[in-house]
Amino acid sequence: MKQYIGSIALVVADYDEAIDWYTRVLGFTLVEDTDMGGGKRWVVVAPPGATETRVLLAKASTPEQSARVGDQTGGRVFLLLHTDDFWRDYRRMEAAGATFCETPREEAYGTVVVFQDLYGNKWDLLQLNLG
Repeated sequence: MKQYIGSIALVVADYDEAIDWYTRVLGFTLVEDTDMGGGKRWVVVAPPGATETRVLLAKASTPEQSARVGDQTGGRVFLLLHTDDFWRDYRRMEAAGATFCETPREEAYGTVVVFQDLYGNKWDLLQLNLG
């Protein structure tokens, strides 16, 4: 038996601005954008080369959901974006206007930096030490 997390729902304020940010700043691929009717869409993005876990961009549709946009984890890091080349991705994201919360640092487990998405959710960009 094999299981995996196929998608992680991320509450966003607007589909198009979220698609733009994730594809332009993070270099994600737009996997699907299907009109579900009534202003609702099924929007999925994925990191380059990802084969399993993807991000479902879910537009807030209630006041409670809108209150969670940008604060899905109470200010903690929400997602960890692993990379095979930290400095390549850091420089590309920096040039694309990513907001970093700190300077990159070396830890025992790898090279890491915390950044924010367009709504303020915190992420780690992380290259693990595999040696």
